[in-house]
Amino acid sequence: MKTFEIKVHFLGASGTVTGSKFVIETPTANILVDCGLFQGLKELRENNWMPFVFPPNKIDILLLTHGHLDHAGYIPRLVAQGYNGPIIGTAPTLSIASVIILDSAKIQEEEAEMANKEHFTIHKPALPFYSTKEAEKSIELFSHAELEKWYTLTQDIRYRFQKNGHILGATFIELEILGKLFVFSGDIGRKNDLLLENPKRPQWADFLFLESTYGNRLHPKEETADQILIDSIEETLHNKGNLIIPSFALERLQTLMYKLWKLYTKNKIPNLPIFIDSPMGNEIFRIFEKFLNWHKISPDELNAMRNHFNIITSYKDTWKTIDNQSPKIVIAGSGMVTGGRVLTYLKYNIDKPNTTVLLVGYQAEGTRGRMLQEGGHEIKLFGKYFTVNAQIKNIQSLSAHADQKELLEWISEIKNIPEQVFLIHGEKIASDALRLKIKDCYHWQTHIPSFNEVIKLQWSKTT
Repeated sequence: MKTFEIKVHFLGASGTVTGSKFVIETPTANILVDCGLFQGLKELRENNWMPFVFPPNKIDILLLTHGHLDHAGYIPRLVAQGYNGPIIGTAPTLSIASVIILDSAKIQEEEAEMANKEHFTIHKPALPFYSTKEAEKSIELFSHAELEKWYTLTQDIRYRFQKNGHILGATFIELEILGKLFVFSGDIGRKNDLLLENPKRPQWADFLFLESTYGNRLHPKEETADQILIDSIEETLHNKGNLIIPSFALERLQTLMYKLWKLYTKNKIPNLPIFIDSPMGNEIFRIFEKFLNWHKISPDELNAMRNHFNIITSYKDTWKTIDNQSPKIVIAGSGMVTGGRVLTYLKYNIDKPNTTVLLVGYQAEGTRGRMLQEGGHEIKLFGKYFTVNAQIKNIQSLSAHADQKELLEWISEIKNIPEQVFLIHGEKIASDALRLKIKDCYHWQTHIPSFNEVIKLQWSKTT
């Protein structure tokens, strides 16, 4: 018998929903699963600027569950600190990650330039977190993997990707290390999603790393979202105002477009002009057109959807839309109101009683979206405070994350009893609620790791 020991470093999405990074340190290779940015609270975002705890040049491979910023947005920074290995994910994941980190670099450069120009920063000078050039360099390391195919990393380690709903290209990752199966859930999608197939479910897991974003909640029924959209649009038309929908460019935007288009074709909403102000969203739409086998929308439907909306591609058109006083719907990034063009629309409309702001997804702690959701009376934009007179509404059912019931169903086909379950990617209250539910339903040993915790796992094997 030989005893093996590996270490798991929880370098993000531990006690919080953002910054997913997990290093698995083994005798033969070091693996990083996900490489995301921290978002939300300042104390979290400050971690982005700290040197990466584990030496980047000692990491052999980076595996991506999917392309969201909080799972892939730190990649250029990691590469700048010395990582030079392969970055592996599905083809749509890598296409999406490329768009997202290039857009992130551009926004950071623009915001640093504006901060320096208008002097609303304590940093002299303000610097972008990473540059477009650094983002482009990191993309050169991308290499795509096929679904359900085992890939060998070393004699004792192999991995594969399984389709997981959530967003285009998203997967959970199975890592077989020295005879034990490690399962990283990534973000788990919804059952009966409008755009995507149902997530696959793992059949075995010795060590399970399970997301818990909605570990303490159940999503409302889909009909609720439709009615909130219908009511908001009718009120906007009646009040001659603006309906502003902050939205993630990926998946949420396409879901909104599909839902609004369907409501219009069924004569459930008036033909109110709808402006899509998201350059990145346009890029994602093209990825949907490229990877038709990854979603349920036909090419004809995609074309009809595109023609139904006013797609904004330049800041010049952004200002035209703002100056247009007629009632309209504006969908713009970002989904948690942390940046992007939605900030400009809010700057000129948040103080107007005939404005409605419709939040359509999870709002992390410390974000402007969370503040609006909780009834904040003012909002800080571009260094200045603006009074919130707009009506704030919220749709929970459009979340791309599985709720508590769906999380429990996702693990229901695991045939063995995992040696350890780690609840990640959730705020502490949500994670603890899911921990108790798993204990009651499955009697599994469950742990909620803290940020920067390192856990040793040991087992013996006949050699």
